[in-house]
Amino acid sequence: MSALTAVTGFKDKLALYWMARTEQERKFLGIGGAIALLALVYSVLLAPALEGSARLRKELPLLKQQKAQLESLAKTAAELAGQTPPQVTPMSRETLNASLTARGIKPEQVSMTGEYAKIQVSGVAFSNLYAWLEAQRLENRISVLEAAITVPTTASPPAGQVDATITLRQNADAGSR
Repeated sequence: MSALTAVTGFKDKLALYWMARTEQERKFLGIGGAIALLALVYSVLLAPALEGSARLRKELPLLKQQKAQLESLAKTAAELAGQTPPQVTPMSRETLNASLTARGIKPEQVSMTGEYAKIQVSGVAFSNLYAWLEAQRLENRISVLEAAITVPTTASPPAGQVDATITLRQNADAGSR
């Protein structure tokens, strides 16, 4: 009951304070209280809603554009998922020799053992060898299993020239790209 007595005491003090004011002071306090209440309602309820609405109106065109892009990408992905992956040329001694020669790389030895190939090259530009390996990975799904790359032991090897022994394997599944 102490809470009830405290509220009653506060109410009595407020009524006493209000009665001690003149009519003009009561009018000013009433108008000031109403203005303070309106400012509080506006700042707590209306202003955030109006600002959020303006922000959403500004962002809506961008969101619609992003939605259209996502729908286009989803349609493209669905079309690509329905396609069969392109067939790659099976790895053979002849295809490896041909692709190396096309890049200007002269292999010393190309040996095939089942699905594995071992290639030895000497005195080739590392950048050219790397570009060939990357092309084989992308075009024929051939991956490097093992590579031993060394700088030639001649007196003054040309800059960027390497000797390499590389073991390759062709991946048959489409997900290996």
